[in-house]
Amino acid sequence: MSEAIAADISLPPAPVTVSDAAARRISAIVAKSSPAQALRISVEGGGCSGFSYKYDLADAAEADDLVIEKDGATVFIDLVSLPYLEGSVVDFVDDLMGQSFQIRNPNAVAACGCGTSFSV
Repeated sequence: MSEAIAADISLPPAPVTVSDAAARRISAIVAKSSPAQALRISVEGGGCSGFSYKYDLADAAEADDLVIEKDGATVFIDLVSLPYLEGSVVDFVDDLMGQSFQIRNPNAVAACGCGTSFSV
C-alpha cells in the first residue's frame, strides 16, 4: 500500500535542471580543482543584453543557496539569481565552435550571440 501512495505523490519540477553532459563536465572540473566542490552559477547585471551568467568554483554552499546534485556533480545557485534562472537547463556543449556551459533559459526574451548575456 505504501508503494501506491508513493506513486501518487508528484514532486514539483526542479527549478533548474543540470544535463548529463554538464554534470560530467562539472565533476571533471571539480576533481582537478581542489578544494572546490561545486560550480556556482549566478546572474549579474551587465553584458550586452542586460544580465550575464557568471560561473565560479565554490568549496561550500552559502546559507541561501539552492543546491542541485546530479550524478556526483553539485551546482550552487543563490536565491537572488534563482528567479532569473527558474525553469532553465544548464548544459555543456562541445562542438566545432568550442566548449562551453550554456543555459537554456525560458525567461530570457533576448540573448547575445555568445550566449553569456540575456534580457528578461
